[in-house]
Amino acid sequence: MDTLASLADGFAIALTWQNILLALLGCFLGTIMGALPGLGPSNGVAILIPLAFTLGLGATPSLILLTSVYYGAMYGGRISSILLNIPGDEPAMMTCLDGHPMARKGMAGQALSLSGIASFVGAFFATWGLIFLAPQLVKIALLFGPAEYFALFALAFMTLGGVSSTNQAKSAFAAALGLGLAMVGVDTQTGVPRFTFGEVHLYDGLDFLVAIVGLFALSEVFIFLEKRHGEADASAPVKIGRLTPPMKMLKDTAPTMARSTVLGFLAGVLPGAGASLGSFISYSLEKRLVDKDGKTFGKGDPRGVAAPEAGNNAAAGGALVPMLALGVPGSGTTAVLLAVLLALNITPGPLLFTQNPDVVWGLIAALFIANFMLLAMNIPMVGLFTRVLMVPPRILMPVVAMVSFVGIYGISGSSFDLVVMIGFGVMGWVLRKLDVPLVPIILGTLLGNSMENNLRRAITIDNGDWWTLIDSPLSIGLWLFATIGFILPLIVGRKVKSKMHERRDEEGSISD
Repeated sequence: MDTLASLADGFAIALTWQNILLALLGCFLGTIMGALPGLGPSNGVAILIPLAFTLGLGATPSLILLTSVYYGAMYGGRISSILLNIPGDEPAMMTCLDGHPMARKGMAGQALSLSGIASFVGAFFATWGLIFLAPQLVKIALLFGPAEYFALFALAFMTLGGVSSTNQAKSAFAAALGLGLAMVGVDTQTGVPRFTFGEVHLYDGLDFLVAIVGLFALSEVFIFLEKRHGEADASAPVKIGRLTPPMKMLKDTAPTMARSTVLGFLAGVLPGAGASLGSFISYSLEKRLVDKDGKTFGKGDPRGVAAPEAGNNAAAGGALVPMLALGVPGSGTTAVLLAVLLALNITPGPLLFTQNPDVVWGLIAALFIANFMLLAMNIPMVGLFTRVLMVPPRILMPVVAMVSFVGIYGISGSSFDLVVMIGFGVMGWVLRKLDVPLVPIILGTLLGNSMENNLRRAITIDNGDWWTLIDSPLSIGLWLFATIGFILPLIVGRKVKSKMHERRDEEGSISD
């Protein structure tokens, strides 16, 4: 009953005109950013962080805006997957397998609407899961000591390879680079400057908001400047056809949505696994259950659209559980949201629910509101969102650059931060060309200091004995999960890539 009472208080906070309008704006912008190939939820949230701070929004309104963008981008990712066979982001890869064949059969509108309904089901029930699981996880988190927190951070890093990662070494390098960047500044224990090279501006360390906007938003601009294919990217209008899926299709896909929601939520709760794993597991299990012979999946089966969409949106809700309860992001986008919380002087973790209940429950209530807004928005406005795919990057990218520069300068008022942001943008551009993931860098920058402090504290308490790191059943369990999480993507990632290649090969032979 206490949980429901807290949720009611959250609705009292979220149901103000300002917060409702921010949720609406976030849903709309998020869907557009999700629909544009290459942007996705992490970039969408990163681009709009400066806007939230420039508007002078408080903690709760800022989070409502940015989590609405997050949920909107998860919905929007399926638009380019279904219509163009280009995933808007990584979790939408599996939607291509059956979504695009449906579009080629003249069922694009039905596929888009069905994916919107599946997204709603996944996200709605995942939000209920967040309500009941996060407070329970807080109770477990209170048992954590410094050694357990260090193991938990290690778990987050070791599971961030991502389902589609083909090279765990690159993920490990990215995490090490992020941890190295976190070392910049004055050592809190000894007072000695580290890696500052005599630059006074670096004594306080690197601003992670500057790092995030540079790595995600500016690197996208640099990639466009390199390719300069603005006109070529403008796509021809796609015929949508009937918008609403027939009742029989909804009945057939209902069990699929239910199974995928549960699987996706569980995948999202695992630190670092996120929506990609939720999408892949949901699709794979559904194919094994209902299409063992491989006759319908991959050829335009509606269940092949419903499964990954329910799975990845449920995982998006599940990823908020470890972020809010433990202070460890469950996905790349929640790592960006974690940075926003820290920038607002709010520390996620076990004490968040007692020290800042208005922020937590206002945010959760806003997720419900955003879900209903997205469902109401996505079916009638499908035609509008598909037109977004025709916006040439030569118009879009200068807007992204302008928002980044104006926003960061508005936050800090420092021209040095703009130079650092450009540096991160160039670094992001180079790393993306080398296929090095950016999320572990952000996670390292965010969690590096906490990881170092917990390691030092654990070793100091036990008089320099390193075995203290595996001295409790809880820490041993976390290290085991971390090891499994590091190995699993090596196996699963190859399967995802091979499925995508098979699909492309099939399409190539059909077009020939």
